[in-house]
Amino acid sequence: MRIRNVVKVMNFHSLLRVDAARRNAEKYFEYEKEITDFADNILNNRNLILDKKVLKLNKEYKPLNVYIGNDLGFCGNFNTNVNDLAKADSDIDKIIIGKKIINEKNNVILSMTKDEYPNKIGEIEDILYDAIVNAKYSEINIIYNHYYNISKIELRKKKILPIESIKEEESQDKKHHIEDFAIEGDINSILRNIIVLYLSYEIKIATENSFASENIMRQTITKESLKKLDEIEEENLRKERKIVKNKNFKKVLENFTNLNFKEE
Repeated sequence: MRIRNVVKVMNFHSLLRVDAARRNAEKYFEYEKEITDFADNILNNRNLILDKKVLKLNKEYKPLNVYIGNDLGFCGNFNTNVNDLAKADSDIDKIIIGKKIINEKNNVILSMTKDEYPNKIGEIEDILYDAIVNAKYSEINIIYNHYYNISKIELRKKKILPIESIKEEESQDKKHHIEDFAIEGDINSILRNIIVLYLSYEIKIATENSFASENIMRQTITKESLKKLDEIEEENLRKERKIVKNKNFKKVLENFTNLNFKEE
């Protein structure tokens, strides 16, 4: 069957990618915790907040959301929930990564495929920098399918700005939020660049994680599809055998009837 060959090729490609993508996503788990802890210690630092009065978001403005989907087909409802949220968020500015995410040009300020993403990082960072400098948004979120493990993938909406303050008892650093900094240069400029770097890296982590989810889901669906196709082929083969068996039985019956007729 032609469709079976197509599914086999998709399944083979997913198998090639899935282990590398999974390992890559798991590698970023610890990085994500570290970079969030680092950014939290700066942005929620009591000395910087109280003494320098830097980086205030405008709570009256709308959010900026980054929606991450996929470029490949045969992934089931991988993009459905992301698309549903993107449609519902009609008055929110959007950055879209993944050509399967429906782009209705409604508040979409930048759109790209996953393949184009590495070459668009500079444009994303320009948008983030402008957002920080001009306090254009109340918050920044990432919406994507999060890979937890091989058997758990869930839609996730993660707020990456403002950063929720990590409780001191949850941090490895006992001086979390109270460290003082010796700063040379323009504190606002330094912090803006650090924050943009942090946000950009969070988007990269989510994109890599989404890629793992995509390939695991694709591999699972193609595997199930091949199993279903095998069942269909087996059922069709049983039907063909039954038809042949009935035809042979009919011939035998006809021959036996003709033989009896001649004898009479």
